[in-house]
Amino acid sequence: MAAVTRDQIMAALAAVDSGTGGMDVTARGWVKDILIKDGHVTFTLEVPAQLGPKLEPVRAAAEKAVTALPGVISVTAVLTAAAAAAQATPQQKGGASKLELTGVRFVVAVASGKGGVGKSTTAANLAFALAGQGHKVAIFDADIFGPSMPRMLGLAGKKPSSDGKRVQPLVSHGVKVMSIGFMIAEDDPIIWRGPMVMGALEQMLRDVDWGELDVMVIDMPPGTGDTQLTISQRVPLAGAVIVSTPQDIALLDARKGLNMFRKVEVPILGIIENMSYYVCPKCGNREDIFDHGGAHRTADKFEAEFLGEIPLDIKIRETSDGGHPIVVAEPDGPHAKAYGVIAARLWEKLNGAQRKAPKISLGNLFKR
Repeated sequence: MAAVTRDQIMAALAAVDSGTGGMDVTARGWVKDILIKDGHVTFTLEVPAQLGPKLEPVRAAAEKAVTALPGVISVTAVLTAAAAAAQATPQQKGGASKLELTGVRFVVAVASGKGGVGKSTTAANLAFALAGQGHKVAIFDADIFGPSMPRMLGLAGKKPSSDGKRVQPLVSHGVKVMSIGFMIAEDDPIIWRGPMVMGALEQMLRDVDWGELDVMVIDMPPGTGDTQLTISQRVPLAGAVIVSTPQDIALLDARKGLNMFRKVEVPILGIIENMSYYVCPKCGNREDIFDHGGAHRTADKFEAEFLGEIPLDIKIRETSDGGHPIVVAEPDGPHAKAYGVIAARLWEKLNGAQRKAPKISLGNLFKR
């Protein structure tokens, strides 16, 4: 079957009425950023700000029209109004309704203030540790610009299936997974504006058939930007786990991440110190390469729980790069046991503090 083309997509969208006086969405000039990869199609409908709230049926119709084309496996149509995002008041932004993730008991964000601290590795191993303890678990890769879960979970090059209505997540070692990385090649850059990123994240969460889950682990991108704020606002988070290395610069950024979640009223479930120490496999000598104990002290200072420490070990890196994280590759090893202890404590905290989605006031972000 021949691959779908941009011209075919535009022709299909030319049959979709804009709902604004007889003109179709292409004639209005709303269709932007068409991306085609192995039968998976993504595009934006960039509409006038004042019309945005009324055009969800148009977005759905556009998605349906492209889905009907031969060679199309899945479609993500994102409705965005950049002007609306820029002009909305803090009260309007904070008043967005939450996504309903039916069947998902707890959603946990695994975050870091900066990149390179092993956040994704930690998120994956925590998810597998929870699954190994008998829970139904999924991983949602929220890092649009640098998705790492496809390779880390041994799913690189694989594509999710769709019936035209719901997308079926891929499965790695019993854990369900969804990532934008399934829609693009590993070396293809995502060059999207903020509103499209937010729309894509919400649509992936909403349109995936997650089924019944005990825990959804969200692997957040590093930092404290749009994605973190949108997920805090739109997703009913049970809480956030902060990952940091012991060194001062990493802890400084970790504190920023911790404070951001608190300002948007998302509970901090705890802090994990990754790359906490190194033990020589030959002589057994221990070295605190990045210092040691800084995350524990930060947890104490900010009255958050210190969940545990994970060592710096080449096996953790090699197993993750190979698509079989250490909890799966060596389930009876010391590293898997360390993740297991953290996962068990995390489950205890989740069961003791179920909560609804937070009410956000973006003005609080600027209060000292």
